Amino acid sequence: MSIPPPPGPRQPEGFQGPHAQGQYPQSPYAAPQPQGAHPPPQFPYGPQGPHGPHGPYPPYGPYGFQPPAGAVNGVAIAALVCGLLCFLPAVGLVLGLIALWQIRRRSERGRGMAIAGSVLSSVGLALWVLSLSTNAAADFWEGFKEGARGNTILLLEEGDCFDSPDGLVGWTIEADQVPCSQEHDGEVFALVTLPDGAFPGDDSLVETADDRCYALQDGYAMDAWALPSDVDVYHITPSRESWDYGDRVITCVFGNRDADATLTGSLRRDESTLDADQVAYLKATHVLNAALDQIPVEEAEEDLPGNQKWAGQMSEALAEQSGMLREHEWPADAERPVTKLAGELEKAEAAWAKAAEADGLDAFYEHSAQGWELIDSRKTVTARKALGLATTPPTFGEDESESEDGTGSGDGGADDGSIEV
Repeated sequence: MSIPPPPGPRQPEGFQGPHAQGQYPQSPYAAPQPQGAHPPPQFPYGPQGPHGPHGPYPPYGPYGFQPPAGAVNGVAIAALVCGLLCFLPAVGLVLGLIALWQIRRRSERGRGMAIAGSVLSSVGLALWVLSLSTNAAADFWEGFKEGARGNTILLLEEGDCFDSPDGLVGWTIEADQVPCSQEHDGEVFALVTLPDGAFPGDDSLVETADDRCYALQDGYAMDAWALPSDVDVYHITPSRESWDYGDRVITCVFGNRDADATLTGSLRRDESTLDADQVAYLKATHVLNAALDQIPVEEAEEDLPGNQKWAGQMSEALAEQSGMLREHEWPADAERPVTKLAGELEKAEAAWAKAAEADGLDAFYEHSAQGWELIDSRKTVTARKALGLATTPPTFGEDESESEDGTGSGDGGADDGSIEV
């Protein structure tokens, strides 16, 4: 499981946000395991044969006792039973071998049962190995999760709030689900199911979790202005051991940047909690935010063609956003401020289009500066107020840039760690 800490140097994936400022070691899957109907994943089935007494009689010797002629060896019976039931194949195999050794020394009966038990147990053991190396392992993993006690991190679903005894950075498997109205360490906002195949490696999983979780956060918390500035993205990723047992889920989590701080109240702002007008407005803002996320790393002095190409993308995004705002039928009290905002965005579209076609660096900066001024987030406050949305622009770290609707395009602090299960 992967989870990142706040800016500064989900390691917490399993809690593996992502969580880029520091490297956190990935711990092996060794946390205390939940009690359930199945053995914990880190302890695969293996031969665990009994090592008890030799039998009801003392060992052979000049003055030892011989068992009655024709007695059936009890261990042979046990080996046959284990072989037939096939739930402890390794034990049945060991019992069968012990029975054959005792029968040979004591002249007891039951050799056929011992051989049959050993053969059946060998077949059962082979089937166990085969099942754990194929997709049947996924069925085992599902059974393990169902049989696990309720506070395992593996059972968290989207919208769940929880406390983690080990925090959101490092490795863990425990999570106590609590009502979101109470104080809690994290809130699950998305689950990402990975394809089957060989274990991709810890670094690859963290990179995938970073990309997917950050991309999915707007779907759960659509209004970036309503997201507290001290909240960051963490993630929980599978460990190598849990992957072998069918774990294919990345859990995306909102948590506080401060490891000692908690959250209170749900951060969910989506179609299940917002009205149709609010959703329409926020979907329009996401178009421009997506373009802002693609801002070039190099300044225009270093890469003018790359910056002009991006300016063209900005122009296209602004045209799409303003079109979405004009097409929607707004409530009477929101119609005027939203229409005015659409007009400002159309002016910004023209400025960015000129920047994309600018003849030289000075012209690019002139038009792009005008474009930035026209998408100032403060111009959206009136429309937001009319729609009942948050009206206080969020604050940003020094490495983050601000979008039209107040979202940042920086890395934040979610890359500082991760959680692994």
